[in-house]
Amino acid sequence: MAADPILFTAGQWLGAASGVLALATVVGYLSRWGIRFRLVGVTSFTALLAVSCLAFAISYTPRVQLEGAVSVPVVFDNGSDLVIAAAPADLPPEAEAPTVQQVAQNLRGSGRSSADGLVHVRLRRIETVAPGLSKPVVLAEATRSLDGGTVELLP
Repeated sequence: MAADPILFTAGQWLGAASGVLALATVVGYLSRWGIRFRLVGVTSFTALLAVSCLAFAISYTPRVQLEGAVSVPVVFDNGSDLVIAAAPADLPPEAEAPTVQQVAQNLRGSGRSSADGLVHVRLRRIETVAPGLSKPVVLAEATRSLDGGTVELLP
């Protein structure tokens, strides 16, 4: 997992600020300052921001970008074993395989389950057959393993 350096640095600075505010809160209580209750809220909120920034920085995973792939929207995802992405009308044939592979690699595996342990990813386009009648055409298909995250292109 790659940690985001900006959020990691912000989390460290917010952690230091919450430590200083905690010290000011203790001094405020001992000295019976009028703002001591506000300091409790500011300190706890700053500590919450610090923990949130650090957690997000550690858990952040950037999206995969493959050469030759086009960014396409996911139009159907049943949450377990099937994902369908829509290809634009002007997608060149040489970009179909890298595009479906990119969609498969960018899937998040948490919460998914299937009988065979695979998620099937399809890239499809809607083609017009007759006026008012169209059909979906699968351009490329890949499977992603839920266990290891490996992606295999299907012919």
